[in-house]
Amino acid sequence: MRDAMMEKTEKEKMLAGDLYHAADTELLTERRHAQQILVRYNAAPDDGQMLRTDLLRDVLGAVGEGTVVLPTFTCDYGYNISLGRNVFINYHCIFLDCAPIAIGDDVQIGPAVQLYTAQHPLDAKVRRSGLESASPIRIGKDVWIGGGVVVLPGVTIGDRSIVGAGSVVVHHVPPDSLVVGNPARIVRTLV
Repeated sequence: MRDAMMEKTEKEKMLAGDLYHAADTELLTERRHAQQILVRYNAAPDDGQMLRTDLLRDVLGAVGEGTVVLPTFTCDYGYNISLGRNVFINYHCIFLDCAPIAIGDDVQIGPAVQLYTAQHPLDAKVRRSGLESASPIRIGKDVWIGGGVVVLPGVTIGDRSIVGAGSVVVHHVPPDSLVVGNPARIVRTLV
């Protein structure tokens, strides 16, 4: 076991939400491993849903029953992503999972949706050093996210909410809300 006085690894820093070097050897190896599985996943034949599900379970942290993720699907590590039951993720989605991405049951995600947990420092000198950080994304149950939506780091989308196509979500979305726009704003409540 490592000495308690030793500095955290870059992976430990990443998972803690601290600044870390993404070019770290351990992290590069883990990203390559995820990419190797995703190449097979994305190339699986249309009738290969069982194979796809098995491959998803090999790379993602959790995949609930009845969940379908259409190709192409891209992520960094995979193990930081948990998908609930009956989740549907449409074509060409990108989930940058340097921090946890938790998606609840019965969520529908449109094509080309992008979930970004990675953040880069505002200070240019720090950015040039290669440091970055990450903040988790949480999506509640029964959420519908329209095509082309971008969700930024640290955002929570509440249960039963809808995010209109093309929106950029920069703030938390309360439960039972319809949000649209860039930046996404509440246009009505759904209860």
